[in-house]
Amino acid sequence: MITLDIAGLDEVVVLGAHCADIAIGVGGTLLAVTSARPGLQVRACVLSGADSRREMEERHALAALCPGADLELTFLDVPDGHACAYWDPIKTALEAFRRRCSPDVVFAPQGGGTHQDHQMLADMAPAVFDDHLILGYEILSRRADTTRTAIYHPLTRAAVEEKARVILKHYESQAAHDWFDEDTFLSVSRLQGVHCRRPRAEAFVLEKATLRFRIDRRD
Repeated sequence: MITLDIAGLDEVVVLGAHCADIAIGVGGTLLAVTSARPGLQVRACVLSGADSRREMEERHALAALCPGADLELTFLDVPDGHACAYWDPIKTALEAFRRRCSPDVVFAPQGGGTHQDHQMLADMAPAVFDDHLILGYEILSRRADTTRTAIYHPLTRAAVEEKARVILKHYESQAAHDWFDEDTFLSVSRLQGVHCRRPRAEAFVLEKATLRFRIDRRD
């Protein structure tokens, strides 16, 4: 496997259509990078859940997944499943959010799925963050519609187990879903680990990037 290094990580932006999307899709990576980089700025924006029980769940979960980070959360109140009807206010809110941050990497939902809220945010992210590295994270679905991933972030078993523990502890509103259990989260991480020849991993789709080869000059 070829390794790509992201140097000088000072600020991370994470975008989610719904509460719990971020924790499920990129929670292990957030836990790893914030544990290794105390004081890392993490700026998250979630399109739904403002002033609700879901917002409080999200705040507690992301605080646990970003230990020691400078964490700032923004919530909108877009109804679940109706993001397309709020295109203009969402775009305005994301542009305002963008002006308050300067990330080294942006995590957003990956495109290609059937959930219109996820797809809309996946389409909008590169328009708002048009000069940034954007990694699209995987979101669990019964429809088997996730995109073929190409970028993997290896994780320790301890990090994956802690991610699962935090999710199950803080998102009580999701407990009734038949897929919402530890086996699900551990299984996904193991599968992605197989893809990159590591024990565990989270997987991403690369939106766009500039390639630079470092070539030594020879006399």
